[in-house]
Amino acid sequence: MTRTISLISGPLAAILIWLFADLDPQNVLVTRMAGITVWVAIWWLTEVVDLAVTSFLPLILMPVMGICDAKETAAQYMDQIIFLFIGGFILSFALEKWELHKRISLSILGAIGSSPSRILMALMITAYFISMWMSNTATVLMLYPAVLAIYLQIKQITDSDKPKIATALLLGLAYAASIGGMATLVGTPTNMIFASYFAEHYPDNHGLSFGNWFAIGFPISLFMVVGTFIILKLFFIPKKDDIAFDKAFFRKDFLALGDMNREQWIVLSLFVITILLWFTRADMNFGGFKMAGWSSFFPNPKAIQDSTVAICMAMLLFFIPARKKMLAIHQMINSIGGDFEEKSLDTEDKTTTLLEWEDVQKLPFGIILLFGAGFALALGIEKSHLSDWLATKLEILNSGNPILIVMGICAIICIISEFASNVSSIQLALPILAILHNTLHVEPLLLMIPATLAASLGFMLPVATAPNTIVFGSRLIPVRDMMRVGLLIDVLGILLIPLVSAFMK
Repeated sequence: MTRTISLISGPLAAILIWLFADLDPQNVLVTRMAGITVWVAIWWLTEVVDLAVTSFLPLILMPVMGICDAKETAAQYMDQIIFLFIGGFILSFALEKWELHKRISLSILGAIGSSPSRILMALMITAYFISMWMSNTATVLMLYPAVLAIYLQIKQITDSDKPKIATALLLGLAYAASIGGMATLVGTPTNMIFASYFAEHYPDNHGLSFGNWFAIGFPISLFMVVGTFIILKLFFIPKKDDIAFDKAFFRKDFLALGDMNREQWIVLSLFVITILLWFTRADMNFGGFKMAGWSSFFPNPKAIQDSTVAICMAMLLFFIPARKKMLAIHQMINSIGGDFEEKSLDTEDKTTTLLEWEDVQKLPFGIILLFGAGFALALGIEKSHLSDWLATKLEILNSGNPILIVMGICAIICIISEFASNVSSIQLALPILAILHNTLHVEPLLLMIPATLAASLGFMLPVATAPNTIVFGSRLIPVRDMMRVGLLIDVLGILLIPLVSAFMK
């Protein structure tokens, strides 16, 4: 029944707006675009159908309503920032395929984890670092079995049942993965959506490169993860339970992985080179000293984007031979014997590479459609002049304190993100913030960056984010604990993000 109501409410709201709300008598497109936006918003926020399915609506409704033609609307679904997302995912698939993520996590745990609080710290550092480059969902799925194993080890070592320690570890994993995504442009889709929107609508403003974002996102996320660790430790790991023990079982699992092979070194090298290229692409200003980015050596530096780097490095993974698999094939041939079999498999041997296309079949196509729908809505809001109409309605905020207004925006987006997708939340918010910055006469980044970061909040409810849902499925986390701790971390983010953003230039 609830699903039926949500399903009907979207188109019904749009029809009522089209029939009875003449928002601008001089321009019928304003009312038409308002109806489309409300329809998409209701279906996105209620998730009555898959978010990707709802993402097709602008592609249908905007041409039908005469706002944009189909060619112009469809072009929004393949923005260059989408290829940054695709390239970043392909690189993360390579890390996962060659088990570099296990090496990173076990090495950190083996170096730090000698008590429950130190294990919590090591786990959060690991999840925080990995989720800067991989999706937060993939990070949690990767570390989740290890966390459960760690909890069982703690129970054996301390010879008691400590459900609060399990709660701390699982929540620490989920929260650190979500917070880590704030630090980099590729850490979470919301950051990339903002970067594309900003580049398209403010081309004359200074470019937002990977390094520019990191200079803002990393300090905020670092403060957030440290604050989250302190909150979790105070709530769930009292001093009497924080008993030191031998961390040899982490080292044992790490040593079982053996030495790094050729493929792992190559993937790691490509990953590090990619990060360096991202950081050094654009010019960097160090006060009185300016260092030119490497893109300045090309005929048109502005034509090269972080997505160019991501796709270039991702493509290399499909060309570099994977010797480990080659050796396995040769061993199989030798065990069978005969020259015929070796010659027949020779072609397959040569085409074995670090990544094969089958390895990237799990690319999240639904997120790509979400990106495109958000860009299409933004275009429609601008071309229909719905943005101008909204600007006149937001003039009432002109007398308010910008910092308090930003805090209010962060609070609203955080609350929405507790119940709806953070991607859909920021997709709907960015066009409104673009109007609001003109009304308030402030820099667009002062509004948009805090709002984008706030979309990554949402720590109270199991349904707020995929990491929350995954760890809640362990049945070791009481809902009350997640809500009370998550509320504190949400409030921390709502206060911290606007204050730090205001001082970052």
